Amino acid sequence: MPSAPRAVVRALALAVVVAVAILGAVVPGGALGAAYPTLPVGDDRGLLANLSGPVLAPGASGAISFSVGDPLPVPLVGASVELDVYAFSPSPGGTTSNVTVAGAPVLSNATASGPLVVVPIGTVLPSGSVRASVGVTTGASAPAGTFVVRTALAFLMNGSSYLLESRGWFSASVWAAATQLPNGSATLNLTVLGVSGVTPETSVVLTSSQYAWVLAGVLGAGLLLVGLGAFVYFRRGAASRSGTRRAGDDQKAPTAFGKRRTRDGD
Repeated sequence: MPSAPRAVVRALALAVVVAVAILGAVVPGGALGAAYPTLPVGDDRGLLANLSGPVLAPGASGAISFSVGDPLPVPLVGASVELDVYAFSPSPGGTTSNVTVAGAPVLSNATASGPLVVVPIGTVLPSGSVRASVGVTTGASAPAGTFVVRTALAFLMNGSSYLLESRGWFSASVWAAATQLPNGSATLNLTVLGVSGVTPETSVVLTSSQYAWVLAGVLGAGLLLVGLGAFVYFRRGAASRSGTRRAGDDQKAPTAFGKRRTRDGD
């Protein structure tokens, strides 16, 4: 997927964050930078939750729903969620690839539509939560299979810019470097990833018949569990100030679901 549209959308999203912070922030103003502060272990739980994608027939419509909560003692200012349909696995037993098929899902909200959309959330108060959703439209010619949706969450807190991204935004080599120690045991080094935390992913499952609906539903649930398993797995264990999180040596870092491009568009 070309990097230019994502760069433009991210720039617009960050511009909205800055504008909100200038006009009505209750925290001191701060400059947005390329390096993001890491969140201590456990503080990112509940930030992006209740993420759910639909199971549809080709040509049908549905929605991806989610919530943004604030488990922290200070408000999240100018929060926004980014969703991007970035990978496809034909059913049954297909090989994961980029989304280059006809009739692929199109995401939409009140201001934009396409494979990638940014949903403005605004300010989320401590212990508060905001529910949101994006529409999903598929073409009648779309093949059966699973379309994977990566996520990102951006906000300002105490004058600093925070960014959390899901597995799909990182290349296999970068993810491996951040999640596996030289001895083979699992870790999560947010400094290597260059983000504040990791968010879960979801999927849009397309089926071509009632029987395939059952099979694809099981497939989609399995893929979602893998993504959520990786997300929850790395929330466990201790964390260092540098953003490294350790897990037990009897567990392994999750494998990548296909090839991902880097955030620079590789």
